[in-house]
Amino acid sequence: MHGAPTRFRNFIDGTFADPRSDAWLPVHEPATGEVYAAVAASTAADVDAALAAARRAFPAWRDAPSATRARLLARIADAIEADAPRLAAVESRDTGKPLALAAGMDIPRAAANLRFFAEAATQFASESHAMAGSAINYTLRQPLGPVACISPWNLPLYLLTWKVAPALAAGCTVVAKPSEITPATATLLGEIAEAAGLPAGVLNIVHGSGDAAGAPLVAHADTRAVSFTGSTRVGSTIAAVAAPGLKKIALELGGKNPFIVFGDADFDAAIDAAIRAAFTNQGQICLCGSRILVQRPIYSRFRDAFVARACELLPGDPALPETAFGALASQAHLHRVLAAIDTARAEGGAVLCGGRRIELPGRCAGGWFVAPTVIEGLGPDCRTNSEEIFGPVATLQPFDDEADALRRANASSYGLAASVFTRDLSTAHRMAAHLESGVVWVNTWLLRDLRTPFGGMKQSGTGREGGWEALRFFTEPRNVCIAF
Repeated sequence: MHGAPTRFRNFIDGTFADPRSDAWLPVHEPATGEVYAAVAASTAADVDAALAAARRAFPAWRDAPSATRARLLARIADAIEADAPRLAAVESRDTGKPLALAAGMDIPRAAANLRFFAEAATQFASESHAMAGSAINYTLRQPLGPVACISPWNLPLYLLTWKVAPALAAGCTVVAKPSEITPATATLLGEIAEAAGLPAGVLNIVHGSGDAAGAPLVAHADTRAVSFTGSTRVGSTIAAVAAPGLKKIALELGGKNPFIVFGDADFDAAIDAAIRAAFTNQGQICLCGSRILVQRPIYSRFRDAFVARACELLPGDPALPETAFGALASQAHLHRVLAAIDTARAEGGAVLCGGRRIELPGRCAGGWFVAPTVIEGLGPDCRTNSEEIFGPVATLQPFDDEADALRRANASSYGLAASVFTRDLSTAHRMAAHLESGVVWVNTWLLRDLRTPFGGMKQSGTGREGGWEALRFFTEPRNVCIAF
């Protein structure tokens, strides 16, 4: 792909460098299954160098006026927008997602993240409390220092900037560890930041595996906080490693999200949203609505319409602008998704469409494609409806009434997001109040206002991102009491 390097190097102290070990990991193109580049296989030595650079850069960045930090973040956002076609093409190749999705969602959202927190940097304020004429208290919110931002492979630049932008806006310096599966746009972000004039050491990018690079980054004494998006399993490990150092952590983890359709819903709008919620990015979004609950009087009609629409989603070469459904991000993940479909069959589920690997002709013959899959006949307690699959697999369940819908929706160890489709405002309010989810959408899906708190409960994580919540996370409050 024109514009993408063949080696993704670390970005430390304002320069690109090979890993200290001179070891490299292969980077595959999911659409073909072939190796197209190599990424630095960093170790603790590279993490040490990155954190040393972040520590040196911190005092000047902390003390820089918020307007200066805002201006630099806005420059990076401008550069992302100017380079959007190349970034979208690189993101599509690296992840297997359709070019149209990368161009329409991932890259614009990355720029929006930076622009939002650039503006927030100049508006972030704190509290004061007067004490009946005897004293006044005010709260200082001071940046923590070097922080770790660890991002996943499904939305690489989108979610990396979602963490890096508020950290930089708050005055922290950053060591970022993107997924070794999809390192391309993180590397390009380093290039863009350097060209925009971001001071050396303020943003550092260390590539490599979670065990070799991520673990020492989390455990390092100089890491003051960890913001992580990824699996619940890895998030639990990060929490355990961070605990002895009493580090601040924000964990945005897995989801097994209910998508609830009442009998009075706008039927066509619900079908459209359910297709998007189940299959956008091949189901590889933590917010995907993979458990679709439909009120019994409309269940058969909804099922037939949903399956018909799912069958129309044909996997294709992600590089083609007309492709709407791409490849899974890795061969290992392909096998996990196929194994989950086999589990659904073993549990007695009926596969209504999909359920198999797709082999495309031409250059994508070896790609990691799975057909959109719809399964019915399984209850809320089976593995298929309780374990995150993170692929293009949706289940259908009928429900009888509001109480039944809530019981099925909350029968999960996860609690990230939920969607409710109904024309009855009272029903919407009651459901929103009782669903065990950090985010509840009513008559929509994935409609995001960046000012709002974002995160999950139960096994879906701890802490919140977005708006003031993110800036508060990356700062330490200090109360000052002055008597007079």
